[in-house]
Amino acid sequence: MLTVLATLQNVLRVALFWMALAMAVIAATDWLVRTRRVNPFGGIARFLRRYVDPLLAPVERRVVRAGGLPASAPWWGLAAIVIGGLLLLALLDFLGRIVAGLATGLSTGPSGLLSLMVSWGFGLLQIAILVRVVASWLPISPFSPWIRWSFVLSEPVLRPLRRIIPLFGAIDITPIVAFFLVSILQRLVVGMLT
Repeated sequence: MLTVLATLQNVLRVALFWMALAMAVIAATDWLVRTRRVNPFGGIARFLRRYVDPLLAPVERRVVRAGGLPASAPWWGLAAIVIGGLLLLALLDFLGRIVAGLATGLSTGPSGLLSLMVSWGFGLLQIAILVRVVASWLPISPFSPWIRWSFVLSEPVLRPLRRIIPLFGAIDITPIVAFFLVSILQRLVVGMLT
C-alpha cells in the first residue's frame, strides 16, 4: 500500500509539473495574443481561440464575475493547477503517513496502537488550533459548521492559558503557546506509552 502511494505521488509530481509548465506557456502565449503583442489574427492566435479558449471559458467566466480581466484567466488557471496540485500531493503525503503509522501501530501490538491513537488525538488538537488561527484571519463565523469543530476542540486548552498569558496589544499569542505545549505534551505522553 505504501509503495503504491509513493509511486502515485511520484507520477503525480511529474504529471503536475508538466501540466503547470504547459499551462505557463499557454498563459504567456494567450496573454501575448490578448494584449496584442502577438498578431491576434495569426496562426498561434487562431489555435488558441479554437482549442485553448473553450477550455479556459469556465475560468474566464469566474474571473469576470469576480471583477477581474478576461486576459488574466490563463494565469488564474495556472494558479489553480499549481495550488490544486500542491494540495493533492499534500493529501497523498498525509494519507501515506496515516497508513505508515497505522501499519507501525498494528505491528507493535496494543501498546503501539494506543500510542498511535494518542498521537493522532494530539495531532487533531494541533490541527484544530491551526484552523482556529487561520479562521480568525478570515471573515468566517466561528459558528460555521466548517470551523465550529476547531473551537469546540481547542477552547478547553486555550481558555485556561488565556487567564495566564496576557495580550500583547491586539495580538493573542495563546494559540502559539498552546500549539507548542500540546506538541511537548504529545512527545512526553507518546514517549511514556512506547
